[in-house]
Amino acid sequence: MLQPLTVVLLVASGLLGLLAAHHLLRGHLVDDPLIIVGAAIELALVVQLVVGLTKASAIDDGAERATFIAYLFTVLLVIPATIVIAVKEKTQWAMAVVLGGALVVAILVARLQQVWSLNV
Repeated sequence: MLQPLTVVLLVASGLLGLLAAHHLLRGHLVDDPLIIVGAAIELALVVQLVVGLTKASAIDDGAERATFIAYLFTVLLVIPATIVIAVKEKTQWAMAVVLGGALVVAILVARLQQVWSLNV
């Protein structure tokens, strides 16, 4: 995997989490900066998907390879789902969902890196 891309994704997820926490504490709803950060994360995750799929054959263990590929696809669904929920939910708790989504993305990206580093 690309170590710099992993670092960028972890930092961007942290930024999204901080932005969502700020909105949660202030009682704000979804706004353009939050959606832009989410879209940037999603674009980086698509790049990670392509790179990961091209390099997945380097993982010898079939079960670990399947886990790795499942994480690659699963992490793509988190940000869009949380943003849609946040747009539909008109209370401040929508930001708690985005905060949780940012945390899930960070955990999945870290786990992807862990699976990669343990098997290659």
